[in-house]
Amino acid sequence: MPELSPRHRMLVLAICCMSLLIVSLDNTVLNVALPSMQKELHASLAGLQWTIDAYTLVLASLLMLAGSTADRIGRRKVFIAGLVIFTLGSLLCSLAPNLESLVAFRMVQAVGGSMLNPVAMSIITNTFTDPRERARAIGAWGSVVGISMALGPLVGGLLVDSVGWRSIFWINLPVGLAALLLTLRYVPESRAPKARRPDPVGQLLVIALLGSLTYAIIEAPTSGAVKIVAFGAVAVASLIGFLRYERRRDEPLIDLRFFRSAPFSGATVIAVCGFAALSGFLFLSTLYLQNVRGLDALHAGLWMLPMAAMCFVCAPLSGRLVGSRGPRLPLLIAGVAMTASGVLFAAFEGETSNTTLVIGYVLFGLGFGFVNAPITNTAVSGMPRAQAGVASAIASTSRQIGGTLGVAVIGAVLASGVSTTAYKDTFVAAAAPAWWIIAGCGLAVLLLGALTSGAWARKTAEQTAARLQPEPVRTRDSTGVQA
Repeated sequence: MPELSPRHRMLVLAICCMSLLIVSLDNTVLNVALPSMQKELHASLAGLQWTIDAYTLVLASLLMLAGSTADRIGRRKVFIAGLVIFTLGSLLCSLAPNLESLVAFRMVQAVGGSMLNPVAMSIITNTFTDPRERARAIGAWGSVVGISMALGPLVGGLLVDSVGWRSIFWINLPVGLAALLLTLRYVPESRAPKARRPDPVGQLLVIALLGSLTYAIIEAPTSGAVKIVAFGAVAVASLIGFLRYERRRDEPLIDLRFFRSAPFSGATVIAVCGFAALSGFLFLSTLYLQNVRGLDALHAGLWMLPMAAMCFVCAPLSGRLVGSRGPRLPLLIAGVAMTASGVLFAAFEGETSNTTLVIGYVLFGLGFGFVNAPITNTAVSGMPRAQAGVASAIASTSRQIGGTLGVAVIGAVLASGVSTTAYKDTFVAAAAPAWWIIAGCGLAVLLLGALTSGAWARKTAEQTAARLQPEPVRTRDSTGVQA
């Protein structure tokens, strides 16, 4: 990638942030619209789960392929293709006649989305080469998630109440088109110096693993034990096969040597836990506010605004802390706040009181606002720039796996305890185990943040980076001496 002026670099960052905005906004807006979709499309709780997880599942399955493909054929090309497919998928979702079509079109959206976030992060990593400048850029990138969380419930509530749930997909069209035109004009092409070969077997094993695991969890409350055990067995077999196969490849879909770095491994697990907590939190909150308290979409969005506002404020602050002091402090703050929020709802039924409901939302927004920037920065820091696409894709994949599992597990736990005939009376008690799971995710962020951000962890990252650096090509000069 050619050296760009500071102004041009900031413009590239803004374009990449636009792609993150439409992907993040789509998820937060969708959560507010779930009850309206449920009524119009006559969807079950499992149907609502699939509306979310069909997207995150495809996204998680294809992110690593998109990252490595972008490194191989060109990041700009893949980024443009992603914008086109995501925008088209959004249009199709707005026209879906039934739940099955909506789920299918959400999968089309996800194919495009898989080409956006990891590729955009790779573009940012290669545009901002100074570590401190890159950390600030990643902080700005992370703050977009806060913006989407702040805007999503309000924009979604307004659109659902005034126009209908289909309009939530229309907002992606002008933003996607603007990002496409700006990318064509201002984003330079870049690719890795050495192309990585495709890994179709590894890709199919990833799809089999995530698809079978998600199906087994979501359908567990309503399907027979034989079917669930069968899909669980497919998930285990796919995981074992993937690990054994990838170790033998020279250029695997996931270079398992990455995980010898304690910070990278920690960031991966923290991403799963943090985003599982987020997706479960939003899922429970939306159903409680609208189906139990009886609020409309707009007022439900207003109740979630304290969480979104804290995330918006804390995300850029987290980025600056990562740049100046490292990831340890933001991760510790995130873990404590998310754990406290989950315990408040699980042990004290915090949602039943307006005061504790707001406190719980503020605590969770504070925690999640601090968790995203250290995940991203730790995943790409220390890795060779030639593999930035794959490294950032693994981090993005971990987020989407967390989001998929969060909705699947939380939804399954809720479905097993809530009564369809006495929904309002049984919801709070049925949600308590789910809140404990969210608290456990926060505790995992806290413990892993402390464990993988010290001197020992940094040493493993340095050793891993040295192993990942390609061997220098040795040549002979005119006298025959090796250089």
